[in-house]
Order: sequence, then C-alpha cells, then structure tokens
Amino acid sequence: MKQAQSNPRVEAAIALGGNVGDVESTFRRALLRLDKKAGITLLRRSDWIVTAAEGGPGDQPDFLNGAILVETTLSPEDLLEACLEIETHFGRERTQEARWGPRTLDMDVLLYGDQTVSRESLTIPHARMTERRFVLQPLSQIAPSKTIPGVGSTVEQCLERLVQECGS
Repeated sequence: MKQAQSNPRVEAAIALGGNVGDVESTFRRALLRLDKKAGITLLRRSDWIVTAAEGGPGDQPDFLNGAILVETTLSPEDLLEACLEIETHFGRERTQEARWGPRTLDMDVLLYGDQTVSRESLTIPHARMTERRFVLQPLSQIAPSKTIPGVGSTVEQCLERLVQECGS
C-alpha cells in the first residue's frame, strides 16, 4: 500500500524504450511496478510505437517506445532512482551494455513539472529530447500542450519543428 507523502505533488513525464525480449510485456509489468511505488501515481500512457534504433550498434532490432505521465511526491532524483531500480529488475545492466545499444528496458525522466535540473546524474528536461522523434511523438499523445522548460515551446511544437526539419 502506498504511504502518504508530505511533499507537493508534481506531474512528471517518463520515456520508455526497449528492444530485447517481449518489450510490450516488460513495459506493462514495469508500469505496474512503478505505480505501486509510494509517491508515484500513473496518470496516462501513450501508445507504444516501433522505431528504428538510432546510434549504437547497427545490427540491433527496432525499439518499442512510449511515454507516461505520473504524479509524484518524489524528488527528481528519487523518481530517477525508482526508474533505474525497475530497469535493473527487468534485466538492464547499464555498465555492461554498449551506448545506445540493445536493452530490455530504458526509463528516462523527461520532464518534472516546470523545473529544470542540471546535475551530473540527472538533466531535466532530458538532454536531446527535442531532437528525438521517438520521444516527442509518444509524449505529444499525452502532453501536447506541455511547455518544455528552458525551450519555451510545447511538446507538439517541438515535434512539428522536428518533422519539418527531418521530413515525415
């Protein structure tokens, strides 16, 4: 059972990605696990979309990507820690994998209210999120009018700009 927290409630966005194993099942189970954590309530999730791998080894399978909105009383660092713990539970070993390589589950904190965070272990808004269609497309399904702090544009505007720059 979740315990009440005294911290203010903040809406945060988290990206999910994976391309190893039954990713859709992993996503479902990861979201159940996240929603059971004290201080985190799942609000909405995007559709899952299939995208080609960007960067990393060239012979890896396509990724399944999505985004969720949660309401949380956790700090940005504690929310990230909860995500990393879930990644590990589902077999991700960050120290053993190639950068941008295959993985069972990747969970990135994209947005945390209207805050910006710049620490060695955490950057919010997530670095390069406005350059990644596989992040913006699912996020635009659940938070199109959310303004990205430090950018001054909405998620939908950033997606439209990216589509114009890169094509379909």
